[in-house]
Amino acid sequence: MSLTHATQAVPGGIDLFEEIGRLKKAKNAVILAHYYQDPDIQDVADFVGDSLELARAAQKTQADLIVFAGVHFMAEGAKILNPTRKVVLPDLDAGCSLSESCPPEAFRRLREKHPDHFVVTYINCSAAIKAQSDVIVTSSNAAKIVERVPRDRPILFAPDRNLGAWVAKQTGREMLLWQGGCIVHETFSERKLAQLRVEHPEAKLIAHPECPDSLLQKADFVGSTSALLKHVIGSPHGQFIVATEEGILHQMRKQAPGKTLIPAPPLANCACNECPFMKLNTLEKLYLALRDEAPELTLPEELRLKALAPLQRMLDWSA
Repeated sequence: MSLTHATQAVPGGIDLFEEIGRLKKAKNAVILAHYYQDPDIQDVADFVGDSLELARAAQKTQADLIVFAGVHFMAEGAKILNPTRKVVLPDLDAGCSLSESCPPEAFRRLREKHPDHFVVTYINCSAAIKAQSDVIVTSSNAAKIVERVPRDRPILFAPDRNLGAWVAKQTGREMLLWQGGCIVHETFSERKLAQLRVEHPEAKLIAHPECPDSLLQKADFVGSTSALLKHVIGSPHGQFIVATEEGILHQMRKQAPGKTLIPAPPLANCACNECPFMKLNTLEKLYLALRDEAPELTLPEELRLKALAPLQRMLDWSA
């Protein structure tokens, strides 16, 4: 993988929203943004979604330039699916604690110890991990895809232990779990959540399956980011405590304006319910990435092809 920086400063006095719109048309570019991005970035994006939705959008795009407002494993996914298109991301340091918890060489050694296992890998991982997998999953489709794994094959699930444990409960499949985790979803305080529920007795607790099982057991609804959004929109209830990255609240407020949304509190008095990697992207950096077509993400073709097969299998199996 090679990346380069967009180094020039943003000119003073320009309207970033207007310039981004102009550059998109001039360059035949598309902006894909994850739900965890800042509201301004979500509002200028052509498509906002969770990992599965963004993978599908990347697969279908006809743009010459893909600006991926997310973290670098997501931009890698777009490049895997679009080898002939230029893929840039606003900040090359926008990584992922979950992806980084699964080093490729250590994962290879575990696979060698369990050669009979069918390898199911959460999309929140590097291209090097995807290349070692049999199928990729997202939190939206993980249970559905695991159900398709032959019953006579043991399963190795990586890298998120919480999502893996939740999927094992949903499917009844025994799985060997890689012990990775997300720094955001593991920081929610159950004590503070209990206090919130006392203060808001009518509120329903909704949670992402990357949260620890002890929290998920107390949730009224568990689902992927997009599933949480759809649940809030469609539910007759008016108050929700939301246990996932706070960026999704922007779309919830836009699409369910009459409802009360309470972000789940982290253990410490900090902004730990915000992903620090996602928040490295800013509107200014997005503008520069679009203007300068950098930092660009590239992948060696051999690695891209190895990672493509399990990613395409996910898209086929979740159609």
